[in-house]
Amino acid sequence: MKYIIAVIQPDRMDDVLQKLEEKEIHLVTVTSVMGRGRQKGVATIYRSHKEAGSLLKKIKLEIAVNDAFVKPAVDAIVAGGRTGEVGDGKIFVLDLSECMRIRTGETGSVAIG
Repeated sequence: MKYIIAVIQPDRMDDVLQKLEEKEIHLVTVTSVMGRGRQKGVATIYRSHKEAGSLLKKIKLEIAVNDAFVKPAVDAIVAGGRTGEVGDGKIFVLDLSECMRIRTGETGSVAIG
């Protein structure tokens, strides 16, 4: 089991969710977040002074998948989220040691769905 965390551009969310649906990955948690990467936010000019970059709006997707769905999920996120520009985001794949469905008490890969 793996836990996938992806940070993407907000305007790419619908495309990423559509690509995940095509790969039969339906269980996704979506959160609005703020952050910055190598671009260090967006610098602005105010009264002829350059202001430091601020945090940018991003979308964080969290997906728990069984091992067979890791590559399809990552491929779907890349396909839907890539623009080729700085700030497209990151994908993190972590080991998931346990999962439990609260309603039924099922554990492990069965609980993921």
